[in-house]
Amino acid sequence: MRLRLPLLLVPGLTAVCLAAAALGGAPAPVRISEAAIPNEPGEESPGGSATTRDSIDTREAFSHFSHGIGLEGEAKFKVGNAIFRKLWVSAPSSTTSSDGLGPLYNSRSCQSCHLKDGRGRPPAANFPADTAESMFLRLSIPPQNDEHRRLLAERHVNTINEPTYGEQLQNIAIQGLDNEGHMHIDYKEEPLALGDGTVVSLRRPTYSIEGLKYGPLHPDTMLSPRVAPPMIGVGLLEAIPEADIRTRADAGDKDKDGISGRTNEVWSAEHNKVALGRFGWKAGKPSVREQAAGAFAGDMGLSTPLVPNPSGDCTAAQPACLNAPNGNTERDGGLEVGAKLFDHVVFYSQNLAVPPRRNFNDPAVNRGKTLFYALRCQSCHTPSFTTGKVEGQPHLSKQKIWPYTDLLLHDMGEGLADNRPEGMADGREWRTAPLWGLGLTRLVSGHTQFLHDGRARSIEEAILWHAGEAKSARDGYAALSKADREALIKFVESL
Repeated sequence: MRLRLPLLLVPGLTAVCLAAAALGGAPAPVRISEAAIPNEPGEESPGGSATTRDSIDTREAFSHFSHGIGLEGEAKFKVGNAIFRKLWVSAPSSTTSSDGLGPLYNSRSCQSCHLKDGRGRPPAANFPADTAESMFLRLSIPPQNDEHRRLLAERHVNTINEPTYGEQLQNIAIQGLDNEGHMHIDYKEEPLALGDGTVVSLRRPTYSIEGLKYGPLHPDTMLSPRVAPPMIGVGLLEAIPEADIRTRADAGDKDKDGISGRTNEVWSAEHNKVALGRFGWKAGKPSVREQAAGAFAGDMGLSTPLVPNPSGDCTAAQPACLNAPNGNTERDGGLEVGAKLFDHVVFYSQNLAVPPRRNFNDPAVNRGKTLFYALRCQSCHTPSFTTGKVEGQPHLSKQKIWPYTDLLLHDMGEGLADNRPEGMADGREWRTAPLWGLGLTRLVSGHTQFLHDGRARSIEEAILWHAGEAKSARDGYAALSKADREALIKFVESL
């Protein structure tokens, strides 16, 4: 990966070359001119005309429907919301419309992971002091034979599941079965000196599993922690034309700018072909429907039209799990979450509205925007796109949106590496996370823990974990004055 120290060559800006930041060493200060990056028409409404007009001053800020959805769409959204919040129970049950949970699972409802439709969090303590309901461990192994290698090469699978425990660790089980085990996290505090002498402490997590109930893991098992991401705006991200995403990819860094975003090419079960990955921390799913089906199966053990297996993530090494009662019913087409219910959840997910910008004209926010561009953060956090046509949903169509993501994979350095490939993503690559709504995380989810595993306890810590292709931007941030760092964070919080 070619990286270079930036001269911050942004039109209208001048700056000095930065010294590289490193743990225990302070970078040189940065001088940036006062020339501002002007606001463009529409930036105050990041979701275009679909941006919510409802109040964002409560924990429901992420739970509003898209503006312009219409009366029929509003009714469908509300039904989807009820299903999203539903607490599922194990089968058999007198509540046949809500049974089929598990047999192994991580949560009883979608809402339990996506707190108020927002971001999950790592547990405050290890089991049994706390449980990891909105965070889990992905599991996989390297390919073991030619069949595994063929499946990966043809993109029919993104990973080879761990043979005993499957694709993810389930820490809860229905009555009469054992759960699989519990995630254990150890944190180590590491100091980082910034350019003005401020010392920030970053916490580096180490992951393991305790109390395995079904035997040892494969010796080559790879673990990857995942926090549930916020749900807002996913229908708009899905509506970005594929060509507009692909045109930003630069796998070989041909323009020599140190940024080499790549697409993830993954299998679409819905269309039976390889498709562009958009969703998930490594862009492992091509659509909202397939992301939802994967969550129903892996997190709750529920069958859907796209993943009809009622045993969820159970494996051949867990016969009691495979043979447990399920909630498939003729009424729902032989599924636990029938086609109609599933469609309502997908529609609900697609229409969780983006909130408007806050403090849009604050001078400190505008100063932060200037710094954001000066440090070239927008090279990956692409400010805007225009959506294409969405069948049956004109309110999501042809909208200028401001998500601040390119939906591409980027090398984020060794510090954030999970060393677990997923599709075309290697162990150091992650999809650029959208920034819209970030400043409302504390209000909605009750915390400010960021990145794929929640290790960052603030936006500043999240920035300082950036490396790889983002190293020069991170170094530039570390070299800023305290006032400029605060201004940049205010800008990010305003999105």
